[in-house]
Amino acid sequence: MDARLYLEPEIKRLVNLRAAIAPVESSLAAYSSGRAILPGVINLDLPEFQGEVHVKGAYIKAEEYYVIKVASGFYQNPGLGLPVGNGLMLVFRAKTGELAAILLDNGYLTELRTAAAGAVAAKYLARNPIEKVAVIGSGFQARFQLRALAEVRNFKKVAVWSRNPENIKKYIVEMSALFPEVVFLAANSPEGAVREADLMITATPSRQPIVRAEWLKPGVHITAMGSDGPEKEELYPEVLARADRVFCDSIAQCRRLGEVHHALEAGVISEDDISGEIGELVLGQKPGRQAEEEITVADLTGLGIQDVAIAGLFLRLAEEAGLPGHILDY
Repeated sequence: MDARLYLEPEIKRLVNLRAAIAPVESSLAAYSSGRAILPGVINLDLPEFQGEVHVKGAYIKAEEYYVIKVASGFYQNPGLGLPVGNGLMLVFRAKTGELAAILLDNGYLTELRTAAAGAVAAKYLARNPIEKVAVIGSGFQARFQLRALAEVRNFKKVAVWSRNPENIKKYIVEMSALFPEVVFLAANSPEGAVREADLMITATPSRQPIVRAEWLKPGVHITAMGSDGPEKEELYPEVLARADRVFCDSIAQCRRLGEVHHALEAGVISEDDISGEIGELVLGQKPGRQAEEEITVADLTGLGIQDVAIAGLFLRLAEEAGLPGHILDY
């Protein structure tokens, strides 16, 4: 038997954010239609090193592969001259269980598929047009989320806040080069970023809520994707209580972690207040935004089926490009 090893530079050459959105959208629909087999997430925290590790696996019925993914975030790494994120994907043949490929992407594919889910949520829930975007966070995913949003919505102004002013400056320099027609502003506070925003992205590892309900402009859409563990929280529970419509990538998973988890635990919403899943929007089973003044929230905790989608996309592109990878005999 043999498997193929693909390295990060090869993966980056073939897969981009624009190509990732449609497969991720389809995977969310597959999940909500009952076609996905998805075990619970393994969360391993290493507080001594300010690190976290997530192990996710999934299979979409009738697909060729199933995927096991390990992704990590070690938030002291920048001080060591290392990236925060790391990881790899193991791709197995669904029919036989044989290892087909190792995608040593160092977390790149996870960044792509996470941002693509944000684009899907905005496509169905955000107002159009958008004047101001608020970005809470200044790391890699805060960059990817804005790039993904640009695939489905136009925007004129972006206000950025994070706890590190130097990181805000770097973010603005880099993103201004990508979007020269957009005005970027450094916010002095989370409130300053959020006020008057038509769309808000939260992309932090925060374990304390940041965004308050009273700051929200009527009609704002919130893509909350940083709370991918039971202890993480970016929105005060009252934000979800104030929202007109709350959608999850997975209701079952959001009961255990994410913003919905905290709001349910606080007793400010009930399960009846959850409007549905993003996949139901894709399938047309639930309506998206119904009025300009609605406040909408997408609670994105990250699903293994997104990893199946992005890994499958890469392998298809590799085959089309004639990229053999590195053969591993075993």
